[in-house]
Amino acid sequence: MKKNFLLLALLSLSLMPAGARAETHEHGTAPMGHEMAMDHEMAMDHGQMIMLGAKVVDGVKAEAHLKDSREAMAKAGMKQTHHFMIMLQYAATGKAMNTGTAALKIKGPDKVESAALPLMGMEGHFGADITLNAAGPYEFTVGTKLPDGKTRQFQFSYQLK
Repeated sequence: MKKNFLLLALLSLSLMPAGARAETHEHGTAPMGHEMAMDHEMAMDHGQMIMLGAKVVDGVKAEAHLKDSREAMAKAGMKQTHHFMIMLQYAATGKAMNTGTAALKIKGPDKVESAALPLMGMEGHFGADITLNAAGPYEFTVGTKLPDGKTRQFQFSYQLK
């Protein structure tokens, strides 16, 4: 747990300069497992970090978080409200898994599930900017195919107030 806290603290500190570029940045796409430029992290500079929990599936530990990024995204002229991120690591060793593919499906309060949204490989996690429009329960399902060739699914939930 201390290692994860330190990782989050270092990630937060490394992202601080990104805010200066946030208002002019437009999102691009990148293949999974590739690092994005630091300015893609604009959504990380503001808002509250929400821990969605940790799950272990077939030897891989996944920790998911939401970051409320409404203010920063609105300033940049974007409609997304949150940044979803998931950190993956080998459960036995704690070694981070930074390559592979991951995709997110979101089921909102209306019980409609979204199409799969590719998660981009970023510094230490996979993530995407998402829109959570209505108050109520959300279910997040992350499907992965990691370097060991196995597919896994991780499920998390959150009640948006």
